Amino acid sequence: MSERKPVLLRLDPAVHEALARWAADDLRSLNAHIELLLRQALKKAGRAPRDAGPLPKRGRPAKGD
Repeated sequence: MSERKPVLLRLDPAVHEALARWAADDLRSLNAHIELLLRQALKKAGRAPRDAGPLPKRGRPAKGD
């Protein structure tokens, strides 16, 4: 998989809190949840990149990885 790109994102505190709660409800990190939502929005808009890698697997890496 290609290198992940870090992004600084400024959010309204209430939006951040709502996203953090939603991510926790789905057992995801806030970062993973934001990426999931952005990918869904790109797909819905017909703008999903064809060369984007898959979402990283959820949870802790297996021992030995």
